[in-house]
Amino acid sequence: MIGDARDDAAADFFSPPQFNPAEALLQLKRTLRALGGLTERDQQFEWKGRPAVRLAVDGTLLHVGLARRPAISPEWESRTLKNSADVRRFGDDAKQRVARWKDADD
Repeated sequence: MIGDARDDAAADFFSPPQFNPAEALLQLKRTLRALGGLTERDQQFEWKGRPAVRLAVDGTLLHVGLARRPAISPEWESRTLKNSADVRRFGDDAKQRVARWKDADD
């Protein structure tokens, strides 16, 4: 009995915290604002007035879209973020994409 309780406590201790999409959304918005060049409008970020990033929370998931190129009607790469690692990976991809857009403008 006591051994079972310790095993359960150890399993809970080492398991990652449950993914909270609302907190992940806030973190992702901070990351995107820090990149510079992106303007936040509701659940979307724009690059020079053109849609570039879409964000939406759906229950326990975070749905995002990243434009291949900023345009009036961009071609979107859609993803579903299920954990913190996905959020970090998306932030890194957005950072690389924005850097390419900045280089193309120069």
